[in-house]
Amino acid sequence: MKIIPKESKIKSIKGGICAVEGVKAAGIKKGKHGLALITGGGSAACVCTKNQFKSASLLVTKKHLKADKVCNAVIVNSGCANAFTGDDGIHNAKEVCKLVANHLNIPDETVLIASTGVIGTKLDMKIILREFNQIKEKLNSSPEASRAVAEAIMTTDTYPKEVAVEIKGLDSFRIGGVAKGAGMIAPDMATMLAFIYTDAIFDHKTLQSALKEAVDRSFNMVVVDGDMSTNDMVLLVSTEKKSGIESEEFQKGLNYVCENLAKMIASDGEGATKLIEVVIKGAATKKDANKAVKAILKSPLVKTAIFGADPNWGRIACAIGYSGAKVREDHLRIELSAAGSKVCILNKGSAIDASELAAKILQEKKVMIIADLGSGGEEAKGWGCDLSYEYVRINAEYTS
Repeated sequence: MKIIPKESKIKSIKGGICAVEGVKAAGIKKGKHGLALITGGGSAACVCTKNQFKSASLLVTKKHLKADKVCNAVIVNSGCANAFTGDDGIHNAKEVCKLVANHLNIPDETVLIASTGVIGTKLDMKIILREFNQIKEKLNSSPEASRAVAEAIMTTDTYPKEVAVEIKGLDSFRIGGVAKGAGMIAPDMATMLAFIYTDAIFDHKTLQSALKEAVDRSFNMVVVDGDMSTNDMVLLVSTEKKSGIESEEFQKGLNYVCENLAKMIASDGEGATKLIEVVIKGAATKKDANKAVKAILKSPLVKTAIFGADPNWGRIACAIGYSGAKVREDHLRIELSAAGSKVCILNKGSAIDASELAAKILQEKKVMIIADLGSGGEEAKGWGCDLSYEYVRINAEYTS
């Protein structure tokens, strides 16, 4: 395997998924209902929720991918999850795929479908058809088209999420992605959808391996509220335009795109006022490091303390203690960091009197919690958000 040249670097560019050669897109959003269409593709890979109850749309997509491992088009609706809809849900999802396939003159099995919204409601085929007729002739490769997709798939999101990069090294290639997600976010996939495209040529097996690695270190390290959705999907598609790309270079670029989309989802958590990044150092194993990260991000007590700028380090230590990670009280060190300031609040199990500075740090919009377990050399990081009054209001009124 070749070594990535030092001059290879990642450059952020505009255009989202449409920055990738061969991708066209269109989208529409009216009230709670939206529809997005993405075309262009080839080899594809997918990672989805581990929830035992998967939406009908996701089941159809998994079946299509298993058949051909190719994606030529993606159709995404928001406002309806098409989950717990039985045979009708499967039938409707297939009919939507056929609608796209007939318009584009491609095989049904190369059309993938994703849905997001309220569980237990069936796809309104009249709305789908009406919105499809409005966007099918508007497919184009402009940055505005990518933004239209990012907006169409939003539910409780407060802003559209998209990233595009160009990786320049021995050969140049691009990766672009759009995502949605704000609530019902937990590791092992969240209530989120992400569609990532690249012009680099790779087969299904390589794409699948690369996507799993990128997801494990990005989307699977995001916690908003600890709930796991029925609809989550991250799709990676190659438009097969650029050959000779090194797999290590590609992995580096894909990790970057997924991590940035993951951070956007975490910062846009329902009712969130602050982005929390947790860094665990000194873990005995990588698994232990991941456990500690997720325990801190899931803790309602930690999340509410961050919301209130309360430097209650005991809540952080408590979460680490029940995480299952190997750690000793007299080895644990906890720091808080934000806006260029850093303070140690626990050192080798002993509290540090720094509550005034710690409280000031917690008032920032981006807060980092750094914990050294003192048990080894493994590290991990993840992202989440605080828990505010607004989160309760949003989810108390979700179907109304």
